[in-house]
Amino acid sequence: MQVTATEAKNRFGQICAQAKREPVFIEKGGRVDSVILSVEQFEALQALQQQKTMAQRRKEFNEKYKDWIDEQNQHFETNGLWCDGFVAWQE
Repeated sequence: MQVTATEAKNRFGQICAQAKREPVFIEKGGRVDSVILSVEQFEALQALQQQKTMAQRRKEFNEKYKDWIDEQNQHFETNGLWCDGFVAWQE
């Protein structure tokens, strides 16, 4: 179901009841802006999110921050580690 933000505001109780059966998409400015879900649907989404493996999360991180990672690697190649010159105290 899809309703405008004004409809959602004016019929909030009905929208919440409908959300127990199916997601309700809230349109604002001609575009879908938000979704109202039942608690069960929300908990299922959370459980699915938590099931991601470490490899999946690593892959997503690397894709999301690829440019930053490349920048850091280039900085390392050019300058080395910031602590390369440090030596442990010796007596």
